[in-house]
Amino acid sequence: MKFVDIKNDIAFRKIFGNEKKTEIIISFINAILDLSQEEKIIKVEMNPTYQLPVIKDLKSTILDVRVTDQKEHSYIVEMQVEEKAGFDKRLQYYTAKRYVSQIERGEDYPKLKKVILIAILDYNFTKSEDYISKHLILDTKTYEHSLKDFDYNFVELKKFTKKLDDITTLSDKWIYFLKHSDKLDKIPSHIKDKGLFQAYLDANTHSWSKKELEVYDYVSMRKQDERGKFTFVYKKGEKAGIKQGIEQGIEQEKVNSKNIIKQAEEEKKQANLKTKIVILFHVEKKSKEEISVILKISIDEIEKIIETD
Repeated sequence: MKFVDIKNDIAFRKIFGNEKKTEIIISFINAILDLSQEEKIIKVEMNPTYQLPVIKDLKSTILDVRVTDQKEHSYIVEMQVEEKAGFDKRLQYYTAKRYVSQIERGEDYPKLKKVILIAILDYNFTKSEDYISKHLILDTKTYEHSLKDFDYNFVELKKFTKKLDDITTLSDKWIYFLKHSDKLDKIPSHIKDKGLFQAYLDANTHSWSKKELEVYDYVSMRKQDERGKFTFVYKKGEKAGIKQGIEQGIEQEKVNSKNIIKQAEEEKKQANLKTKIVILFHVEKKSKEEISVILKISIDEIEKIIETD
């Protein structure tokens, strides 16, 4: 057997965002948050509106999940593979936006329900040594937890070092799957949980269509190309800046470096646009007119990119 890399945008959305197989996302959330029997999630409804940021920003995949349980909490699950500036601000923006969208103007505040975010990160973000950390709003002296409607949870894959034979909890089995899926050749024998087992089945490349695999590979190669190109041009910019700095002074060095790096960022932006269109057209099955509205570009531009793909 061969499995896809779950950290790939397409793979993450296909497996965790499947409305017909919600036992996957239910199992994952219950395991990562270690929910008690009284708190366990029973039913999930995907909210496609909040999945759109994956198209607008291919550096992360965001799923907004409407949950039916005893307390009617809302969950946001995100996969982030590259560290970037403002990530902490964006997380708080998404959770706040999800929170206030629960009621209309003039409605009672008590109707607002808790929003819980789970961010799966392929880099170290917190100072905690634990690979799963929970962040709440607490009193700095007494640690009183009075403001309870925002709950941030981070799964940092780089900190997870357990071997397959050392894994016993369902949360660890999930994290192992997220981190090592593309390196496995079979489903581990200890996987008994229905949701996780289904996730393995859906991650098996044999269950993917030819077009899905093409887009999956396209996104993987595009990201590798973008990282390589940006690194190359960035280093080139540094060297050019140093040379100019020697000849014309430190100010000219900064100007040249910034111009070359700006050029690299623009090329990366254009490459991302093509990837977005490919995903929307082939995976999301959006029409050219719908893509034009979502990305705010002309149909002629869209047709040129689709024809050259």
